[in-house]
Amino acid sequence: MPAPADRKQRLVTAFQRHIANPLNRRLPFQTLLETTGRSSGLPRTTPVGGRRVGGSFWLVSEFGHKSQYVRNIEADPRVRVRIAGRWHHGTAHLLPDDDPVARLRTLPRFNSAAVRAFGADLLTVRIDLDG
Repeated sequence: MPAPADRKQRLVTAFQRHIANPLNRRLPFQTLLETTGRSSGLPRTTPVGGRRVGGSFWLVSEFGHKSQYVRNIEADPRVRVRIAGRWHHGTAHLLPDDDPVARLRTLPRFNSAAVRAFGADLLTVRIDLDG
């Protein structure tokens, strides 16, 4: 029998993949993260919550290294982020030494509450935006 954290991840991921993400991708001002598929080489777009601070965009992955977009970043850290309807190129950095719970306190409240509630293995991600 799978561990409770694994069951939780499967349920949340299925809901996001089949219901929430397809809807959120259509919203014009939803923040989107575009990675390159590590196997396919195709663009993969994921709705995310986070905040731009200066020349960086910060977010917290709710399932850490098990998240597909994190696995894509590990293979190729070059990404694009759509913030307020505008695309930005950048380089993603996984920050396992950052305190993701403390980081969530600096990010938008609604998304942060969802990440805390549904997440099982939090991981901070910083995207350094190009020019």
